[in-house]
Amino acid sequence: MNERTEAEPSPYADVELALRDEFAGIHSPATVTRCVEAAHYGALEVTGYAHPSLVERIARKHLHVLALVASERG
Repeated sequence: MNERTEAEPSPYADVELALRDEFAGIHSPATVTRCVEAAHYGALEVTGYAHPSLVERIARKHLHVLALVASERG
């Protein structure tokens, strides 16, 4: 049997794209992905669900904090 399964698209793909655009030149795409993943797991842990809009808000805050820390190290 030779079945081919395709990975389901991430429910946060649009969130990642938007944040990558918003933080282009500040954070690498890999950093944005890590923040979205951390936001997803954090939302699940705290609220029991991880709606894309909640994940986006949490990830955006993470990215702002990282940018602030980087600018202070400067």
